[in-house]
Amino acid sequence: MVRAAPKFTTLGCRLNAYETEAMKDLAAAHGVGDAVVVNTCAVTQEAVRKARQEIRRLRRDNPGARVIVTGCAAQIDPDGFAAMEEVDHVIGNAEKMRPETWRRMAPDLIGATEPVQVDDIMSVTETAGHLIDGFGTRSRAYVQIQNGCDHRCTFCIIPYGRGNSRSVPAGVVVEQIARLCARGYNEVVLTGVDLTSWGLDLPGGPRLGDLVMRILRLVPDLPRLRISSIDSIEADDNLMRAIAEEDRLMPHLHLSLQAGDDMILKRMKRRHLRADAIGFCQEARRLRPDMTFGADIIAGFPTETEAMFENSLRLVEECGLTWLHVFPYSPRPGTPAARMPQVDGRAVKDRAARLRAAGAAAAERHLAAQVGKMHDVLMESPVLGRTAQFAEVTFAAPQPEGRIVRARIAGRDGGRLVAA
Repeated sequence: MVRAAPKFTTLGCRLNAYETEAMKDLAAAHGVGDAVVVNTCAVTQEAVRKARQEIRRLRRDNPGARVIVTGCAAQIDPDGFAAMEEVDHVIGNAEKMRPETWRRMAPDLIGATEPVQVDDIMSVTETAGHLIDGFGTRSRAYVQIQNGCDHRCTFCIIPYGRGNSRSVPAGVVVEQIARLCARGYNEVVLTGVDLTSWGLDLPGGPRLGDLVMRILRLVPDLPRLRISSIDSIEADDNLMRAIAEEDRLMPHLHLSLQAGDDMILKRMKRRHLRADAIGFCQEARRLRPDMTFGADIIAGFPTETEAMFENSLRLVEECGLTWLHVFPYSPRPGTPAARMPQVDGRAVKDRAARLRAAGAAAAERHLAAQVGKMHDVLMESPVLGRTAQFAEVTFAAPQPEGRIVRARIAGRDGGRLVAA
């Protein structure tokens, strides 16, 4: 009898998607079938609501399958998810990456398996970034180098879902990237929860810049290396050197800024001030004039006045941001910010809309400035690719998928560039 393969649904971040690929391999290796696995997100209260909604939908659509729930929301509130009548098993973020967990999920052992397998995430001291090779498209692979976070921003619940920061050793990362390069991947993206904390828990305390320089030195055939997101205040000297000297490091950084007002930043328990963010962007762009920046910004953080919000709004221009991820603030139970005086929901919604409009205008200016320029475009499909700065480019004629194609930009079509 052929057993059906489990179905996986991923909510939330790229790291979750990466870990889903590892779980697929683990589940297949141990014969787990007739199951639906939901890898949840907890970054906002809305994300948790969507996770519960998705679980109910999947139960309706798969009446005979076991429903297994994991991810950050499950780690933070295992009893709440276990109490849902649709849920059969709840697995923690550490447990989901362990072979023995999936061995216990095999049909012949399921009767002896505890319905909730969630331990203290803060006790985890290593991460499993080496488990899979090549997650992503045929052109771009994602490599997990770090997990967890040692910081405790007052709005953020993620450390309670991911645990403390822990790093994948540099040698393991380099070996994995070398294998990916040999298999034909033309771009590798370094991913994690708090990338700039990479290495602090390893012998000698290396920094992210040290890892970047090591990768570029030891994998000379890798055409493009990209960093997914950084905390700018923790950028080290070697990272800045790589920005200045290494053309294979892509000129696009996504920054965890969150706000542009000093008082709000202090109440968020961030480690930088407004001037630090502006200064970093100016210096990075001085070192690499074609650098573009994305950023996370929260609208309507507790106690935020209109004047404080205006400081965040001006950050789009003063930092020269191009790609904005805007988050309307939502209180996460258990975080200090949830106990602070809240901003009226209508004001939060309005401020988020204004930030998104500023972000759309910034992206439009960037795209308009590319018309007539030449770009190296990594093809993600036969007719769609991305520039080094991560702008999408469409092609009228099919191109080899996974290749880097030199193209002149002839115009724009909505939020995309159009190749000549």
